[in-house]
Amino acid sequence: MTKVYVSGIIDQPVEKVWAYARDFNGHGEWHPIIAESHIEDGKPSDQVGCVRCFKVSDGGTLRERLLSFSDLDRSFTYSIIVSPMPIQNYVATFRCKPITEGNKTFVEWFAEFDVAPKNESEICERVGRNTFATGIISLGKAIAVR
Repeated sequence: MTKVYVSGIIDQPVEKVWAYARDFNGHGEWHPIIAESHIEDGKPSDQVGCVRCFKVSDGGTLRERLLSFSDLDRSFTYSIIVSPMPIQNYVATFRCKPITEGNKTFVEWFAEFDVAPKNESEICERVGRNTFATGIISLGKAIAVR
């Protein structure tokens, strides 16, 4: 099992960051690789079991299922059910925690998945740097201008 972990600090209070990031379908507003996204079957984006279907800027389509959601813990966990990437058993968690000194937010985004050894380096870069790290930076920028 391969693991990818990325964290960052957003210079905004955790309540503000979570209020924006909690929308499981909201990544299209702030993540630069998301071209379009929708929740299937008209379900709410915070309903466990809902599926978001989205296209990325390189033309690939993914479907992800929300596995758990907690406003109390300011986190959600999801799995990929369809992906153009050569991965299996992908489960990821996005979480926000308060940094009390300076009223900032610690954001962590991590995943575990199976990938063939020949693809591991490329997929880890794509998930870690291009998706998670870029997403945390972009989320911070989007919140700052709200």
